[in-house]
Amino acid sequence: MSYSLITFLVFFVAMTVSTLVYPAVLRYAKQHNIVDNPNARKLQRVPVPVLGGVVVYTGILAGSLVLFLFMKELLLLWGLLGMTVMLIIGIVDDKKNLSTSLRFIVEILMVGGFIAMTGVYLDDFHGLWGIDRLTPWVGIGLSIFAGVGVINAVNLIDGVDGYSSGYIMLACSCFALTFHSVWSPTMVCMAVIVVGSLLPFFMHNVFGLRSKMFIGDGGTLMLGMLMVMFLFFAISSKTNCNQLEDRNMGLAALCIAVFSIPVFDTLRVMLMRILRGKSPFRPDKTHLHHLYIDMGFSHLGAALSILIVNFTIVCLWLTSWLLGASVNLQTHIVLALGVLATFVFYKVMKAQQNSGPLDEDGYPQGTELWHRFCHLGEMSHREKARVWRLLRWLMDSRFISHFFVSLFHRK
Repeated sequence: MSYSLITFLVFFVAMTVSTLVYPAVLRYAKQHNIVDNPNARKLQRVPVPVLGGVVVYTGILAGSLVLFLFMKELLLLWGLLGMTVMLIIGIVDDKKNLSTSLRFIVEILMVGGFIAMTGVYLDDFHGLWGIDRLTPWVGIGLSIFAGVGVINAVNLIDGVDGYSSGYIMLACSCFALTFHSVWSPTMVCMAVIVVGSLLPFFMHNVFGLRSKMFIGDGGTLMLGMLMVMFLFFAISSKTNCNQLEDRNMGLAALCIAVFSIPVFDTLRVMLMRILRGKSPFRPDKTHLHHLYIDMGFSHLGAALSILIVNFTIVCLWLTSWLLGASVNLQTHIVLALGVLATFVFYKVMKAQQNSGPLDEDGYPQGTELWHRFCHLGEMSHREKARVWRLLRWLMDSRFISHFFVSLFHRK
């Protein structure tokens, strides 16, 4: 079977399985009260089932098993093992609120175990700042630090509908194109499988009302582990991506661009908490998506706005590479854009919110710039549009899953 057909097949299998199991997982979560309850920090007003990660996992597992029939690579098995453990830990955390230290220990063990089993990690800077190959201890230590950071960054962006799943689909698309350019079909298919598994969940999460489900810590930790696998594969000297160094491509710059908003926003939030004398892991409402909600954006509007910014950073990095920028310059551009899109933008917009003329109670009403963004936020509310209502009906009526069932019955 050709590479293109295998890619389509695993995408279709992952998407179909994810679509078919969604109603059963949703029903199970409701029956067993596995829900995310609203509180002062969270944005939902009613309890929402929180087993979406199981749906996505099932789709990824099905697609991966089909892929393994054609491409028997052990990397797939180790990736799936790490993903499974992180899903279980996340589900337990959703139900019992595990301690931060225990979660960190598991994350370190999973990242370290993946390195030990595959030998793939951040062992080469590819000429960035004049650094090439790293010693094993430095590379492994840096890889564990970066891996745990990525897992938690992905976990912490799960705050508005469609953001975490939309971001992972964007990141996987970027990595799929990268892997395709160096002929790594297994990794391309793996990235495509993740997109196929997430697509049904994304539609229910954004447009569903009765069928809405959150991905939960199980889902975000699992997907974070997959992102670590893609990160290591993109930069390691032991993979095909090493060929891109000969094309003057900044592999570190590429990965920083893909992870720019989640990583820089997480760094900003944790730094601000530390400066206020609080634990960096204490939840609050200071993430970038909370700022967009404050400006009146809908959940989908906030998610799409942030994803567009992240995609723009990737495009600007790509432009710098195509224009012949050095590896160092590519990295510096991406770092500057990441800081501007998170640290600077958040600080400026909060200042705009707390400035301007005072109301009758003496509170600032915000500047003109703030109100312009608020106007954009109002425009993002499309819940009454016909297309939105149609998509909501499709998700809540389970029309699509029934269609797939009837399709297979006909066969």
